[in-house]
Amino acid sequence: MSSATTAPEFVPASLDATKWENVAPYYTDLTARTLSSAADLERLILDRSMLDATTGEAEANLYIEMTRHTDDPAVQKAYADFVSTVEPSLRKAAFTLDQKIVQSPFTKSLDTKRYAVYLRNLAVDVELFRAENVAIQTELSQLDQRYSQLNGAMTVPFRGEEHTMAQMGRYFEDPDRSLREAAWRATQLRRAQNRDEVDAIYDEMLAKRHTIAKNAGFDNFRDYQHRRFKRFDYTSADCKLFQDAIEATLVPLQGKLHAERAKTLGLAQLRPWDLAVDPQGRPPLRPFTDASRLFDGCGDMYRRMDPELSHLYASLAEGDCLDLASRKGKAPGGYQYQRQRSGRPFIFMNAAGVHRDLVTMVHEAGHAFHSLLCANDPLVDYRNAPMEFAEVASMSQELLTLPFLSEFYTPEECQRAERDRLEKFPTLMPWIATIDAFQHWTHTNPGHTVAERRAAWRALDQRFGGGCDWSGLEDTLESSWQRQLHLFGSPFYYIEYGIAELGAMQMWMQSRRNAASALANYKKALALGGSRPLPELFETAGIRLDLSANVMQELAHETERALDALPV
Repeated sequence: MSSATTAPEFVPASLDATKWENVAPYYTDLTARTLSSAADLERLILDRSMLDATTGEAEANLYIEMTRHTDDPAVQKAYADFVSTVEPSLRKAAFTLDQKIVQSPFTKSLDTKRYAVYLRNLAVDVELFRAENVAIQTELSQLDQRYSQLNGAMTVPFRGEEHTMAQMGRYFEDPDRSLREAAWRATQLRRAQNRDEVDAIYDEMLAKRHTIAKNAGFDNFRDYQHRRFKRFDYTSADCKLFQDAIEATLVPLQGKLHAERAKTLGLAQLRPWDLAVDPQGRPPLRPFTDASRLFDGCGDMYRRMDPELSHLYASLAEGDCLDLASRKGKAPGGYQYQRQRSGRPFIFMNAAGVHRDLVTMVHEAGHAFHSLLCANDPLVDYRNAPMEFAEVASMSQELLTLPFLSEFYTPEECQRAERDRLEKFPTLMPWIATIDAFQHWTHTNPGHTVAERRAAWRALDQRFGGGCDWSGLEDTLESSWQRQLHLFGSPFYYIEYGIAELGAMQMWMQSRRNAASALANYKKALALGGSRPLPELFETAGIRLDLSANVMQELAHETERALDALPV
């Protein structure tokens, strides 16, 4: 049967969906409907999609404001109230509708190609739902909010001024080694002030996650979360193979690059404050002085790259889609959040004028392109791709924009920026393996002590660390995992970056051979959203989903050749 068109009048766009009493009648309507045919079922699915998009956008707006204003009690309360009063009711209503749809005899009459992924995902949600977990999930959201508030409040007094953590990053790139070291130590000293509190938050999170898993019939939260993330195409055992492949193929290349860096810097051994500075002692790359220049310069890049992407990027200038500059009171990090009812993406970041900000901007623009290219799918579920492919959309932009960096840099600086991104492959992937292995350990060893956790982290650093000297800094090393936001707000959402980097590097290889074809494949795959299985999304983009050492070794060789052709 053909897909029906969602009735726009089912949920008015003006509905205040931040209050449960306003949306409850719509969920009651859907729950009470009598289904007499496949057409009735499809109408239910599509109307539900519009309702979910409306409530999802309400939460998105509250979350966005919460991260923009961590120091505003009213904004924080609004988000906390939604999490504690509306979200639990939404989860229960969603489960009731999931059951109604999955158990309907008319699912067999729906278009199989159109609804297969949707119904498969829904079946997992029904399988995992436990009413007793709703309150625990709310508590976990509140703990993550506490973690965000701690990070948002961190500032560092340095050289007579107060700096955000993002702004301190500028000093790590300074050619003056004593200045870098002082800035690094000041930053770590500030983090150390909250180390015990962050450990306590994480301990509480681990205990609650383990309870959720046991309630759902799993031995541990890792296996529960893998199922919840609908990882149909790889297992936790495959994750360990992936970690092994990174150790075998990329850790040696990382060690080679670190040795080259140390030699160029005239050092016997790299220290943590030596990893971001230009090894030739050149001034740090400073692509822009204010956030408006960052946005406009990227717009110029996309005009040169592709007309369709240029049009999508330009649309971000309207409708409150951007908060780019770093300031006190903002949560750390960066993200893109799609507001599903209006179809307007939102890009959040903490730009401070460093090269990494430019990388973040095109990364989040890739997510925005993904959101916009599949925004018209009537199924809100299909407007979100599997995370492993969603990050291909963003990471590919870090690489596909390399030929256009002259909008920000001189030819010599462009080569530096290109080298910086290509070095990311053999240096980021070991970090991803470290974080993923750390999550496996922490969640399959419930009840472990803080001391045991720190020892486990040290062991992983020895396996994947790549030759940086932390002697005398062991206390800082042992808690360095605390800066990884995903461990708190999105547990087990990190190996996706590794799988996506594998895909993005394949897009880079593809573009080196035929840039136009690579872009066409990229956009075609993004337009599918989440409507097809993960392997098919990769295939549509002209890349392979392979977690063994096969593809990784090929990419390592291509990367090493490209780096050898670039000046250090």
